[in-house]
Amino acid sequence: MLRNIGFHHSEGNALIMPEAEKLQRLHRFAVATASVTVLLLMAGALVTSNDAADSVPDWPLAYGRVIPPLVGGIRYEFAHRVFAATVTILTVILAVWLARRGAKTARKLGWTALLLVTAQALLGALRVLEGHPAVTATMHATLAQIFFVTVVSLALLTSAWWQNASESLDDRGSPRLRPLAAITAAAIFVQLILGAGFRHGAFGILPHLIGFVVVTVLIIWTCRSVRKRFGQVRDLRRPGILLQAFLGTQVLLGIAAYWAVVQAMHSVQPSLSYVIVTVAHVLVGALTLASSVVLTLSCYRLIRPNAPVALRSAMESTRAGGTRPESSRA
Repeated sequence: MLRNIGFHHSEGNALIMPEAEKLQRLHRFAVATASVTVLLLMAGALVTSNDAADSVPDWPLAYGRVIPPLVGGIRYEFAHRVFAATVTILTVILAVWLARRGAKTARKLGWTALLLVTAQALLGALRVLEGHPAVTATMHATLAQIFFVTVVSLALLTSAWWQNASESLDDRGSPRLRPLAAITAAAIFVQLILGAGFRHGAFGILPHLIGFVVVTVLIIWTCRSVRKRFGQVRDLRRPGILLQAFLGTQVLLGIAAYWAVVQAMHSVQPSLSYVIVTVAHVLVGALTLASSVVLTLSCYRLIRPNAPVALRSAMESTRAGGTRPESSRA
């Protein structure tokens, strides 16, 4: 009966959880860590949109207290720190858990996530104590995106799907989907850096607009290739659809955000519409990057390396016909 509910006896009659169930729990914890990281990104965006980055002058305490007076911009900055501490604790647990149960790649990525969240905390401290928002805040926002896609990747790598999937698809199109998806993800990441630089005053909006054009072309190209070559493969089609949906949403939010920024120039304090639109723009940008990374990893998991595809296909066909390929005949 115990086996029917997912447990079995060891030699010492102790109840032992099956390995698959342990990995499933690890996966769920990785998903939870990624989900809380989304809340952390939202908290950080709220700090910037409400001009609250300089509301607390000290670190790690706030006005010399563990819990400062929750008034004005201090509320946003303190909430950001609380979420940051929570994500740090979750990441420590996840890294240790992966070191005990995860595959080799996941273990390395777990320690990488721990290093990233530590570096992120130090960058946040540098922003508070030393200032230079155009540089430190842009770096802080950039590292946040790297950390987010790292924990999203861990959620995918610890899933049952990833454990059971294998390279089973051939890509005969050009350009190959694996590198195309990777280039698209890299371009989105660069676009987020340009957006963070504009948001924190490092440079103007022109680089961000140019990046928008490049990213839009690449996303459309990549998703069209997925639909055309692997439209029947759900595990590639779904992240492609999600990526397109985030792109469309981000375009609308980008237009609204720029309008909100122009309107905010004449306001003494940030308006509610400005805060909502700009925070949503930051969040959807992060989700766009995450979906592109999921699509890229899925491509590398499911699609065979394409260099030997033509030769392998020719050899398989000639074996079936009992003849050698033309190129091998004397």
